[in-house]
Amino acid sequence: MKLDKGFADTKKTEVPAVASRAGANRRLAWLLALVAAGFLGFGFALVPLYNTFCHLTGFNGATGTAAAALTPVDRTRWVTVEFTGMVMPGLPWKFRPAQRRVRVHPGETAIARYYATNLGDRTFDGRAIMSVSPEVAATHFEKIECFCFHQEALEPGQTREFSVEFFVTPGLPKYVTTMTLSYAFFPSVERGDDRSQPRS
Repeated sequence: MKLDKGFADTKKTEVPAVASRAGANRRLAWLLALVAAGFLGFGFALVPLYNTFCHLTGFNGATGTAAAALTPVDRTRWVTVEFTGMVMPGLPWKFRPAQRRVRVHPGETAIARYYATNLGDRTFDGRAIMSVSPEVAATHFEKIECFCFHQEALEPGQTREFSVEFFVTPGLPKYVTTMTLSYAFFPSVERGDDRSQPRS
């Protein structure tokens, strides 16, 4: 009798325990669903946030034209901007600036052009990374339009012109009279595309 009673009591206590676990599982499932929905919404919000960041900082080659329009031109000074271009190993391109240097007034917009030619026997993709020297001048070089950071494809023997529109801010220290804008094209592969990889 005691054994039977103990067995009956055990069955009675198991029922609320199972119900409690089921309730906890449902709460956990709702919590996970809310977290997933939050991440999904955050993912969609990243696109406009990223675009805004690019326009404010110039990252990814994007800046707004409003800053250039509002920047006064200092016609009492001249700044020489020199241009260089190079291609990294693995990309059979020829890449060069159309002009070696330009002279601009701080605040004055200018356009520089580069030419790239695919010397390979198939289509190659490249991505340009830019840099400005000396370091003190980098924060005073503002891009309005730029081909940097974008994946570019050239077919065999194809030549393309790339341009960058820019201005130098009047805040550039007066002892800096020359700066260099350098571009380096790297092989680029995205979404499993192997066109930039050498074939065996």
